[in-house]
Amino acid sequence: MFPIRSHRSTGTLSSASGAASAILRARAAEWEVELAETPESLTMHVWGSELCLIPEDGAVRIELRAPEQRIIGLLQDNATELFESHGMSIKWDNVNEGALTSGLALMQVVSVTQRTSGFIRIRVQGEEAARFGQGSLHFRLLIPPQGREAKWPRIAANGRTIWPEGEDALHRPVYTVADQAGDWVDFDIYRHTGSPTCDWADRVQPGEIVGLLGPGGGWCSEAATLRLFGDETALPAIARMLALTKGEARVWLRCGAQDLGHLADDPRVTRCDDLMAALHTADLGEGEDRHVFFAGPAQAARDARRHLVDRGLNKRQFITAAYWGQPDSRA
Repeated sequence: MFPIRSHRSTGTLSSASGAASAILRARAAEWEVELAETPESLTMHVWGSELCLIPEDGAVRIELRAPEQRIIGLLQDNATELFESHGMSIKWDNVNEGALTSGLALMQVVSVTQRTSGFIRIRVQGEEAARFGQGSLHFRLLIPPQGREAKWPRIAANGRTIWPEGEDALHRPVYTVADQAGDWVDFDIYRHTGSPTCDWADRVQPGEIVGLLGPGGGWCSEAATLRLFGDETALPAIARMLALTKGEARVWLRCGAQDLGHLADDPRVTRCDDLMAALHTADLGEGEDRHVFFAGPAQAARDARRHLVDRGLNKRQFITAAYWGQPDSRA
């Protein structure tokens, strides 16, 4: 069942309907999302929302429908970027020009603690905290440059997001919500050499402001059988999914025993030294109602994808994520 799409936006696209439709079809195929076509319109379903093209008097009308206003902003940004890349412009009927980019919450650092020898836990607080515990596991952390006044991304007149550049450019890593309640969010940073985020965590003081952009990414699979594989960088996401799942789950983690925390006592969790070896020998379950999540270095994610296909899983039954290393669009 689709959520109620109570927020709307409209605009006019400077294009023939055939060309615009071809571009939207290509994007839907790239993102592997649903398209619905009638004689009057072409609609892409994405993020629980709709982007609809309607031919109208030699032009194309765009209608956006979404359950949240922030997703309307994301759709405007993405649609403008998509069609501008093909030489077409959109005149939106309403743009919140100059506002913070959609989905950005400015939050205050509350505390920094050493959760384990390998992980730092950060707690931030703000009025929009509650949405980061719902629907998606991840968010993008926006860290201003040290010693400079923060410049935040804002919405331009055409609906696009304008990001600060040069000396004002933000560091923008992705993290997983570890816990959320009331007006605060917790997340964990894996400590490693050369990390700008770790350097920030070592110097940040309570009361300083950071940005959380999102939430984004997937949620925990609702499959009856869940198999999770990951290294230290994936541990926060896997811990969150393990807490959320209602299915029969097994986990293999390549990490130090000291970093397992409460997972050390969970009988579903096995610590291993070789993720690919664990994947090759694991019982992945049978039938359609199963899901595999694999995250770690990029090359391992590519190898895992090939292995899962060879074992008969279809593309909706697994996710292979490159959490570090050189990414590949297939992983």
